[in-house]
Amino acid sequence: MNHPIQPTWNLETIFAGGSSSEELQSFLQTLSQDIQTLSQQLNTMEAPQHVTETERYDALLDQLQDTRIRLREASSFVGCLSAQDQSDKEANRLGSLISTMSANLQGLFVRFHSLLATTADDIFEQWISRSEIVPIAFYLTENRSLAREKMTPELEGLALDLGVDGYHGWSKMYDTIVSHIQIPFEQDGETILLSAGQAANKMNDTNREVREEMFRKWEEAWGNAEDYCADTLNHLAGFRLKLYERRGWDQVLKEPLAINRMSDQTLNAMWDVIVKNKPVFVDYLKRKAQILGVDQLSWNDVDAPISTVDSHVDYDDAAKIIVDQFRKFNPEMADFAEHAFEQRWIEAEDRAGKRPGGFCTSLPMSKETRIFMTYSGTASNVSTLAHELGHGYHQHVMNDLPAFSQGYAMNVAETASTFAEMIVADSLVKQAQNDEEKVSLLEDKIQRSIAFFMNIHSRFLFETRFYEQRRTGTVGTDELNRLMEEAQREAYCDTLSSYHPHFWASKLHFYITGVPFYNYPYTFGYMFSTGIYALAQQEGASFAAKYDALLQDTGRMSVEKLAQKHLGVDLTQPDFWQNAMNVSIADVELFMNMTVEQVKK
Repeated sequence: MNHPIQPTWNLETIFAGGSSSEELQSFLQTLSQDIQTLSQQLNTMEAPQHVTETERYDALLDQLQDTRIRLREASSFVGCLSAQDQSDKEANRLGSLISTMSANLQGLFVRFHSLLATTADDIFEQWISRSEIVPIAFYLTENRSLAREKMTPELEGLALDLGVDGYHGWSKMYDTIVSHIQIPFEQDGETILLSAGQAANKMNDTNREVREEMFRKWEEAWGNAEDYCADTLNHLAGFRLKLYERRGWDQVLKEPLAINRMSDQTLNAMWDVIVKNKPVFVDYLKRKAQILGVDQLSWNDVDAPISTVDSHVDYDDAAKIIVDQFRKFNPEMADFAEHAFEQRWIEAEDRAGKRPGGFCTSLPMSKETRIFMTYSGTASNVSTLAHELGHGYHQHVMNDLPAFSQGYAMNVAETASTFAEMIVADSLVKQAQNDEEKVSLLEDKIQRSIAFFMNIHSRFLFETRFYEQRRTGTVGTDELNRLMEEAQREAYCDTLSSYHPHFWASKLHFYITGVPFYNYPYTFGYMFSTGIYALAQQEGASFAAKYDALLQDTGRMSVEKLAQKHLGVDLTQPDFWQNAMNVSIADVELFMNMTVEQVKK
């Protein structure tokens, strides 16, 4: 691997010229025209009356998949532009244009899915049995079933059109709000203004006074923006609830569960196991408080490092660590990561003006990915980098599948990312040079369990209760703060001395419209990947091929069938989840044993 590795990505190979790219403008014009042509074509088509008539849909299916791929390419590129520079107004304009095109394409798919829904059962079964159609049969069957539970195509199309400036428009309001968040910080004798992303990193500082001061300013900043955030969140929820009402849906989790291709039995089985085992993690939090010399951890102490060891990891070193650890599990995974670093697919530079958080986005036409984060050299940053590369590898193994078979849900997407994270974290713990380093790395690993079992759980509890209250009217800022703190107290078993009432305002995930309830899929992915990791440890090198096969199937079956086919387990029962939990518990037990003497001093 070439060194030094550039921490900034290269977008010029996708569309040269950034947001002013003439190539991009031409691409979007052609795409818009093709969507209109497809729309006109679909308006004249009716459901096939005989299986022989289904052949005339072959070209349409190819065009639909090609159009979807091209729109994803443009959307991912423009999303990268907006993330790297929040002041890029042209990128924001292009994003709005693409949102409109996306709504138009979704409207077109609504009509296509309606054709599927109105096709006679016997004809449809023969249609999806044709050899040319078998690779996308799951997609057609799934969307045929969903179409039968929605409004008429005309009303669904209207909802999509209104959603551009309504539902999705309100989602974009968060980007506007966060771009204006600036938090003062004393550095080298002068006051500088940090973006939200930079300030978030400071809250992981080894110095407790720095963490607490930054958190106070963070809460204050989001408190000043709370009215804007509350309006935004209420309008998002109101739109969604009204749409569900018109569809005849009374369960707010119906859509997110369908999107994630999982049952409520699986969701409940997972949460039940987590809640049952929380006392183990409460003991860990109490031990951490003892190590930090406080009676109880504050909200800001939960993610704080406990070691005074200099844990800074240079970007080049992080890249080498990740590639080396991936290679021990799967050489193809390592080759992918190495290629991503060398080809500058990763934007990691720590600078002002960037959007907070991290993501991996696919460019399916180019068969590339781009990864976004702000790297400051912490162990958590290394984990995030491995996490996003896991997402990229997931897409990599699916690149040659039909577009309709690439549509994997968020919960299994988070499986690939957290599995990659686990490979790196577990290997680093085992290779620690001494006990102090081992405890530090082990603690960083356990922090992910705390995040998924407690932090994410609090988000799920908050959002579920918020939506129930929103049915009867808008929810004010005081009540949002109360609901958030109540959820945090329950999720953390009331172990902390302070909480984060404005978390609902600051967290991007509550404002994402593409995937409703952008929380529990993270925990599913973590638990599912932990269970997979345990099986991989038992089976050895041969498991890599099985893992790739599992990833390739994530876009063409439910999670229950996926687990049954590749792992031979039943996700609706607690056994698999408890086995996965035991891996995390083993980490806690090792940590507790290794820190006994530390708290006696």
